[in-house]
Amino acid sequence: MRPISITLEHNSGKSLYIQLYEYLKKEIGGGRIAAGEKLPSLRRISEQLGISVTTSQMAYNQLLVEGYITSTPQSGYYAANVANAGGTADENTSIPEFTGFEDYPFDEPSYKYDLESFDFVKWKKCVSRVLNEYPGLLLSEGDRQGERILRAEISRYVYRSRGVCCSPEQVVVSAGTQQLTNHLARILRRMEINIVSTEDPGYTPVKNIFRDRGFTINSIPIARDGISIEKLPRNIASAVYVMPSNQFPTGAVMPVGRRYELLRWAKENRSIIIEDDYDSELRYFGRPVPALQSLDRKSSVVYLGSFSSTLFAAIRLSYMILPPDMMHIFRSEIMNNYDQTSSKTEQLTLAMFMENGYYSTTIRKLRKLYSRKLQKALEIFDKYGKGFITPLNKNSGITISLNVRTDKEPAVLCADADELHLHVISPSQLNRTGLAYLLFYYNQVPLKEMEESVTALIRAWAR
Repeated sequence: MRPISITLEHNSGKSLYIQLYEYLKKEIGGGRIAAGEKLPSLRRISEQLGISVTTSQMAYNQLLVEGYITSTPQSGYYAANVANAGGTADENTSIPEFTGFEDYPFDEPSYKYDLESFDFVKWKKCVSRVLNEYPGLLLSEGDRQGERILRAEISRYVYRSRGVCCSPEQVVVSAGTQQLTNHLARILRRMEINIVSTEDPGYTPVKNIFRDRGFTINSIPIARDGISIEKLPRNIASAVYVMPSNQFPTGAVMPVGRRYELLRWAKENRSIIIEDDYDSELRYFGRPVPALQSLDRKSSVVYLGSFSSTLFAAIRLSYMILPPDMMHIFRSEIMNNYDQTSSKTEQLTLAMFMENGYYSTTIRKLRKLYSRKLQKALEIFDKYGKGFITPLNKNSGITISLNVRTDKEPAVLCADADELHLHVISPSQLNRTGLAYLLFYYNQVPLKEMEESVTALIRAWAR
């Protein structure tokens, strides 16, 4: 048993017992105090270091709890076998010291952003009201289905804006479409549905979720008027995931006749349609196309909606509207096995934001702002990129589809855009030799920077 060689700092902001605890932890973890070696008694170490027995005992107790030492009655304390060749975490981990937000090295946003696209002042008012007037609501866990007041606001909103008929009891709120898709997969399994058809090209994350959960994936090509209905499975119950109002990434819109045809397919084959209506409100020429669910009379459609495109990306709030029989399965067999993944504070804030009319005002503002951005971007592509860049989807959404005549790889074109802090992605299924298919998130570019940004993009791609 050797003496403990540490000088304690009595004027340090760190308590004496913590200093002793950290020293012994490092010595034992680093093997400098060997496993099985006896430690000084509480009285001896107190006398040696000039501290109270209580201080020594607090340090030893913490070491005991963490397993760095053991205690043998009538014998004393011994180092446990925890030595590691790499040293302790304290030795190898650099802990940054920051004074707060002003000193924290936040990463700069990868892409341009436009603060004009959302009124954070109104959002802050709603957050303050929730915190000041309803703090008691935040002291309990959130509703697994989503806060009922938000579900009620959603049911009212989708009826007014999209013609979707539902009660608040049919609405499920969660953190993003992918989380909701996981719930859907569980429901479909209980309905003995094992085949899911997806659009090709389409939204890959949803396809991956169903594939990872063991579903047979049936990729159906997209035509000018939406998914090729004649290629869907027949005489077997299945599900199909579609974006009929603004297909991603092609922008195809399914006309009403084809919508009724898809509904007939679901009825005749006892199948389910999953309608993703992710940014249908953002249509800039003419009225928004009514939702497929609004035509459904046989409870065959699951409706998915999201607030990420119309509020701000970090909100991560999405919802689905289930037919009554599927909602019964969710509530009785699934819901109670999973916690709510969305912030209760954000849900209540959004409910208040919608109740006060701020959300409807936001949609009207976005339509006006984004239509101006879209028109400006299209003018610049036509002026400087004619014959080289052909815009395709010109009526809705937050992206412009672009055909670029080039021998450059799509990944190189996306990297050129990244250099300019412009968000461009490439759906690989649509690219072919000499022609790159790209999606440009024009909505992120401030209107006053649109001309400079788009002309710089055209120059970069033409090099």
